[in-house]
Amino acid sequence: MILDRFKLTDQVAVVTGAGRGIGAATAVALAEAGTDVVIASRTEAQLDEVASRVAAAGRRAHVVAVDLSSPEAAAALASTAVAEFGRLDLVVNNVGGTYPRPLLETTAEFLEEAFRFNVATAHALTAAAAPSLVASGGSVVNISSVMGRLSGRGFAAYGTAKAALAHYTRLAAADLAPRVRVNAISVGSVATSALEIVVGNPELKAKMEAATPLGKIGEAEDIAATVVFLASRAGGYLTGKILEVDGGLQSPNLELGLPDLS
Repeated sequence: MILDRFKLTDQVAVVTGAGRGIGAATAVALAEAGTDVVIASRTEAQLDEVASRVAAAGRRAHVVAVDLSSPEAAAALASTAVAEFGRLDLVVNNVGGTYPRPLLETTAEFLEEAFRFNVATAHALTAAAAPSLVASGGSVVNISSVMGRLSGRGFAAYGTAKAALAHYTRLAAADLAPRVRVNAISVGSVATSALEIVVGNPELKAKMEAATPLGKIGEAEDIAATVVFLASRAGGYLTGKILEVDGGLQSPNLELGLPDLS
């Protein structure tokens, strides 16, 4: 049966940034596909709620409340997964993000921080997990962004970091082939807390939807379903690829209104 290729029965995953939004939806989707999960983010109460949803799907969740802006903290999740569940099959590098900022207000330190939070943490966890993933024939899924390939004012730090994460995906895939697959998702506008200001503003939301070819804002489950595909045998012939799950965007659908320099 073709649907059997989407199953992840008795596998183990680490999902970062799993307290809400895409990370939470991914953890639950993986559980529904048969996976036990290590879920990590700053807020333990949010993780506990996600863990209850994982349990309702019949799988186990191990909660790690930690500041994942530290690459060392991210790397430690690999050994945590093996200690708790005895193996590791999948890493989902979801944690990341950087506030928009005009170019001339983007300091070198701000750019370095964006790179560390979006790229260095993903690398640290991927490298720490690699021996276990080689043993299990596992995979890595990185969560990048449409702003890593599109140009919009105010996104110099965020877009640069996400573009770096996308190319890191290609390079890591080459280094870890053939035992470990590494892919990424280029995420468009998705209804999470990061877009709360948009979702709660009908006029602004309508403008973004009108600027999106599919005419709507995405859902966290759209990304979670893509993670399941990439992690499963259904996506087993993909590595080093960036899947664009963005409603068809060819240009930004949100303008920050930053003025020309004078």
